[in-house]
Amino acid sequence: MNKDYPYPSKRTVVYAKNGMVATSQPLAAQAGLDILKQGGNAIDAAIAVAAALTVVEPTSNGIGGDNFALIWHQDQLHGLNSSGHAPESLTIEALEDKGIKEMPRFGFTPVTVPGAVAGWAEMSKKFGKLAFSEVLKPAINYAKNGFAVSPTVAQYWKSAHKIYQSHLKGEEYSYWFETFLSDGQAPNEGDLFYLKDHAKTLEDIANTDGNSFYHGEIADKIDAFSKKYGGYLRKSDLERYQPQWVKPISVSYKGYNVWEIPPNGQGLVALMALNIIEDFNFKEKEKLEVYHKQIESIKLAFADGLEYISDPKTMQMSTDDLLSKKYAKSRAKLIAKEAEIRTFGKPNASGTVYLATADKDGNMVSMIQSNYMGFGSGLVVPGTGIALHNRGHNFSLDPKKDNCLAPNKKPYHTIIPGFLTKGKQPIGPFGVMGGFMQPQGHLQVVMNLIDFKMNPQSALDAPRWQWMEGNHISVEPSVPKRIISGLISKKHLVKIEPNLGSFGRGQVIIRNPKTGVYAGGTEKRADGSIAAY
Repeated sequence: MNKDYPYPSKRTVVYAKNGMVATSQPLAAQAGLDILKQGGNAIDAAIAVAAALTVVEPTSNGIGGDNFALIWHQDQLHGLNSSGHAPESLTIEALEDKGIKEMPRFGFTPVTVPGAVAGWAEMSKKFGKLAFSEVLKPAINYAKNGFAVSPTVAQYWKSAHKIYQSHLKGEEYSYWFETFLSDGQAPNEGDLFYLKDHAKTLEDIANTDGNSFYHGEIADKIDAFSKKYGGYLRKSDLERYQPQWVKPISVSYKGYNVWEIPPNGQGLVALMALNIIEDFNFKEKEKLEVYHKQIESIKLAFADGLEYISDPKTMQMSTDDLLSKKYAKSRAKLIAKEAEIRTFGKPNASGTVYLATADKDGNMVSMIQSNYMGFGSGLVVPGTGIALHNRGHNFSLDPKKDNCLAPNKKPYHTIIPGFLTKGKQPIGPFGVMGGFMQPQGHLQVVMNLIDFKMNPQSALDAPRWQWMEGNHISVEPSVPKRIISGLISKKHLVKIEPNLGSFGRGQVIIRNPKTGVYAGGTEKRADGSIAAY
């Protein structure tokens, strides 16, 4: 830890030996800890937390969304991609016939196959110790018997209500208002809220190992809802879906390996940015050059990421080429004394919850789950509590783009879990959720941990910046005034953003390889909580 770091943590770092859960909502963290104490492992705990978060933080994720996970189990790192594909009938031509020229945010058009439930079931089948039905019990209990709404969740719930009141006018959206409002209002913090339909759906999922969602009664309800209102998603799309075990990708960074899920996720952007900035030496966090070079590195990485990241089947550039050290050095040479607008290069041939869990045996999980843009599409399947996500919003309708819409294709995905190792030793899971902020958060947190020797809590509490577009950046009010003035002198267009939620929400668990003791940090920009024993 850097003792001279000028911004004290809101929370102190938490240490524990037997198990740890870090996430954005205290009730969900406790659900994971309960599972660990019942004899479950880190994978069981992660599923329990993920399911509970669909209930207690519905403003950010749900049963109708996607997830990704990096799982350290028995001395090996595994990657799981549980993101869904576009429906068979969703084509550019079909949208052109309706006069749609860009992917909308709401309604059935941006709804892709939800992968979250399949991800839970697959993790349980491959690595879980407890029965799948057992690890879903805490979530079912919260949904059926009510839960107290936490402060940050209440804030985002009210914000979503205002947006949906303004934009969602059709009958198909009425089920959202019926499900997520009480007497026509979003709940206040501390209010008890019940999600009875959600509880029934979770029970069906638990009793069928998730099969009902893709092959049974739940799939039938999704299919009927989509057909009734002219949607594209069908039961046949759900039946075809399978989550994918994937080989994680990594770069070496100053003696550590930083791991991400490969495309269609945007973890590649974080790794490219770390590659670009690696040869610069920084000793102090609060130096103008740290901010400037971080920002310029992420701009260069995003220029490539937004151009090339897509479903791997349609990417023009390979991941290996984009992550080559030689290419990174050529990109680093482009960083000048002042801010510049970046374009993609040519190597040799882009609303969410994040959670981290660890158990007494050294197993660890880095997991992220989302409905995207808060509650997602604004659609709730009647009688189920399932809010369908809108992940297809990220598709391009330009046929020349790698990320153009096509049937059965996965879009550019923003949610990314991270993991650190050193040599053959696991260091631990980390993540920062928040749309296109995520790789930017990964870059900043990783550098705080490695370059500036911060503990997990300080690494998360440190002031953040976010590149928006062009030379526009937002910074938190806690960024020193001299840094802000310096960035402006370097031609960055700086906005001081008081909404700290826009800078992402993260969790970190670090394991001491000698003692096996875990050190955890949680997010001050949310209702972050660590449960441990």
